[in-house]
Amino acid sequence: MEDQKNGQDQRNNYCCHSRLTIDIKLIFMKKILVATDFSPAAFNAAKYAAHMAMAIKADLILLHVYGIPVVYSEMPTAINAEDVRLGAEENISELEEKLRLETGGQVRIKTTIILGAFYHELKTVCEILHPYTVVLGSQGTTARERLLFGSHAVHAMRYLSWPLITVPPNAMFSDIKKIGLACDLNKVIKNTPIDEIKRLVHEFNAELHVMNTGKETVFDPDQVFEAGMLQERLIDLKPIYDFISNENTDEGILKFAEENNIDLLIVLPKRHNLLDAIIHRSHTKHFVLHSHVPVMALHHMH
Repeated sequence: MEDQKNGQDQRNNYCCHSRLTIDIKLIFMKKILVATDFSPAAFNAAKYAAHMAMAIKADLILLHVYGIPVVYSEMPTAINAEDVRLGAEENISELEEKLRLETGGQVRIKTTIILGAFYHELKTVCEILHPYTVVLGSQGTTARERLLFGSHAVHAMRYLSWPLITVPPNAMFSDIKKIGLACDLNKVIKNTPIDEIKRLVHEFNAELHVMNTGKETVFDPDQVFEAGMLQERLIDLKPIYDFISNENTDEGILKFAEENNIDLLIVLPKRHNLLDAIIHRSHTKHFVLHSHVPVMALHHMH
């Protein structure tokens, strides 16, 4: 009972400190949470999320986390916090109106702005609202935005426990007919959120492609066992199994996804795995930041 009371207090505190009070009933509804910095790439991600919300009858929550920048001249000067907040309020109201027009008013939209550190506040909001998915632009437009928001996207993809979709700057949501699951068959059963994958496939009535990124020529009994277990767990989805034969794993995955019209590419972040290897090699960081296909990170919740 004490835990429930603390959880309720946390929800109430969040609702009170948001720019607009979020109806407590939203906690029990299907929600898509969009984190935005108001860049063109972030606006495109918000449009993608809005159309997804229409497709699955979800509510849309727009979140902007802001800090107080310091201007460095002869004497460092902090920009007035109230001016920053008012500017953020104006921007998020404008974004809300654009999305209402984009969806013909068919999606319920709530907004909130929070002063703080991006990842910490995003995680806190997720813990309160339990979103169906979080949506981010995979990069900003300017060099500074690409560095800042791109870094946010990569960090959130690796560590945020909730499903997260990074949307490329030119990607548009029409429908999700094909879902690709990239996996290396290394402890895949332990690290694969089977129920979440099934939910996605059923939600969109999609075709599932399991993309094996392992080494075809090496016989590994553990991987054979993992592959058999995965096939058994996913059998009701009737997935199509594809082997990615490319020494450059990320290029092989992206090439396959584009050539086979994959609408959503799922990766499974875990320590020392495919995604870790990809985002730690500077020449392949484009897998997350420059993919032409929306990428979803799913974490196995132990």
